[in-house]
Amino acid sequence: MMGKISVVINTFNEEKNIERVIKSVKWADEILVCDMQSEDKTVSIARVLGAKVISHKNMGFVEPGRNFAISKAMGDWILILDADEELPISLSQRLQELAKKDIEADFVEISRKNVIFNKWIENTGWWPDYQIRFFRKGKVSWNNEIHGKPKTNGAGLTLEPEEQWSIIHHNYQSVSDYLDKMSRYTNVQAQELLKSDYQFRKQDLFEKPLSEFLSRYFSNQGYKDGLHGLSLSLLQAFSFFVLYLRIWEKTGFKKHDLDLTEFEKEKKVIGSDVDYWINHIKGGTLKKFIKIFKK
Repeated sequence: MMGKISVVINTFNEEKNIERVIKSVKWADEILVCDMQSEDKTVSIARVLGAKVISHKNMGFVEPGRNFAISKAMGDWILILDADEELPISLSQRLQELAKKDIEADFVEISRKNVIFNKWIENTGWWPDYQIRFFRKGKVSWNNEIHGKPKTNGAGLTLEPEEQWSIIHHNYQSVSDYLDKMSRYTNVQAQELLKSDYQFRKQDLFEKPLSEFLSRYFSNQGYKDGLHGLSLSLLQAFSFFVLYLRIWEKTGFKKHDLDLTEFEKEKKVIGSDVDYWINHIKGGTLKKFIKIFKK
């Protein structure tokens, strides 16, 4: 007998996205929308489309509300989706088959196709972007931390990293969208870092953004995504800069002296890191970028 499937969707002001995601999972036994105090038409649209709607306090990020919603779901299997995601028919059928076969696995890792600025980002650290989103009820839970990894219990199954088996994520659709989310996320992340006894270092304003850029653009081959890869690598680096600025702010903007020798030191670090990638990666696009970067 096929195990019943509940789809859990947490929302906050998602009137632009909620119809698409619900329609992509109309086959489910239950669609549960956990709304976190939306101020738009999200709730009314969800109800018209037949979803069951429950409420949770808006904590500024999804994880606390996700655990609450899972506890209210009735299905044997839980499928977690964000409002800006959708399931292709091929993946929907695959998940239903897995539940019907009553597989030995307790949770399933699924790749995610991130569409950012109207392009599927196949590099830059956004693919295959595996997510644990399908599981037996009671086998997966989330920490109440922003972007925290879920806790799992039991055996896992990883689907092949192919487009047909991937969740479609309509990620950042505009620069404003990116900046709005960055503002919310960095504020919460700064609070969490301070709670973990992190002590502000002025060097982190240089080193953390640089490390993020090099990782995204070079190590994760962001250059293969063209201007999208360069732009997203720079935006991700900027988000780290803002994060550590927020921490400095939350500690009272304490005075830190700087001198030119520190900038000279950082320049040498940057040059050394870029030289490393010059020697390890070949390709016309990368060479052109490095030529510009070193001017």
